[in-house]
Amino acid sequence: MTGAEITRPPVHRITLTQLALLALLCMGLLAFDKVVAYSVLCGGLIAIVPQAYFATLAFRWRGAQSARAIARSSYAGVMGKFLLSVAAFALVFAVVRPIDGPAVFMGYLAMLVAQITGSWLLLTRDQRN
Repeated sequence: MTGAEITRPPVHRITLTQLALLALLCMGLLAFDKVVAYSVLCGGLIAIVPQAYFATLAFRWRGAQSARAIARSSYAGVMGKFLLSVAAFALVFAVVRPIDGPAVFMGYLAMLVAQITGSWLLLTRDQRN
C-alpha cells in the first residue's frame, strides 16, 4: 500500500462541528446576556482557530517517505497552536471591553471538549471500519 492510498482523516468536520456548536451556544446565550455571549464566542474561537491551524499542518503530508516532513509539520503545528492561543487570549483580554473572563474560559473549554470528543469519535469510527 502506498502513501497515496491512505486517506486523510476528515478532521475538518470537527472544526465545522465546533463552529456550529459555538454558533448555537452563543445564539442561545444572546437571549440572556450579550456580554456573556460574545465572551463565550471569543473563548470558543480561541480554541477552534489554533486547532484548525494545527490540523492543517499535521495532516498535510502522507506516507512513510514523508515521515520527516510529517514530524516537522506536526512540531510547527504544535508551536503555532500554542503561540496563536497565547496571542489570542492576550488580544481578547487587552482589547475586548466589557468582557466576562469566566465566560471566555468556559467557551474555550467547551470547544476543547467538543474537539476531544470529535477526535475520539473519528478515531473509534476509523478503527471499526
